[in-house]
Amino acid sequence: MKAIDFLLHRRSARALKDPAPDDAMLELILESAARAPDHGRLRPWSFIVIRGAGRARFGDLLADHLRRTHAAMSDETLQREREKAFRAPLIIVVTAICNTFVKVPTVEQVVAAGAAAQNIMLATFALGFNAMWRTGTAAYDEALKSALGLEPKDAVIGFIYVGTEVAGGPPMRQTPHYRVQYWDE
Repeated sequence: MKAIDFLLHRRSARALKDPAPDDAMLELILESAARAPDHGRLRPWSFIVIRGAGRARFGDLLADHLRRTHAAMSDETLQREREKAFRAPLIIVVTAICNTFVKVPTVEQVVAAGAAAQNIMLATFALGFNAMWRTGTAAYDEALKSALGLEPKDAVIGFIYVGTEVAGGPPMRQTPHYRVQYWDE
């Protein structure tokens, strides 16, 4: 498949299972992410790889966030939140470690990390796996960010769940809607 075909056919998975990319493939995925464009060569992206027993710890962080931010959560609801960490065998948390002491605006650093996240999505698909990119309010929670080793100035760009797509995934969508203006006159 040519690169343009991967771009035109990539879609987010609905459900993922084992296997996940092995260590060599994961290294390729992360190297692809690090090829994202970034203004000033700041390389603001950072990746937190969660797999194995780490998923249970991550699930506890998600449940703790929900408990702190919503009153009177049932044990069942908290358990469902914990189980989100098991949507896939591998989670890559993409973050932007923002440098506020340079002339490159923070928004450009965040966008560069977003480009790195997109490269993860594309590399995963190119290697025969699939992924889903999630955020939610937990991505903006200061306590969760701190538990992941981040500072308040840093941003969680997304929780990218990676694995083998479960058969019967979403059908290929029609060409997505986009807006364009031409200034060629």
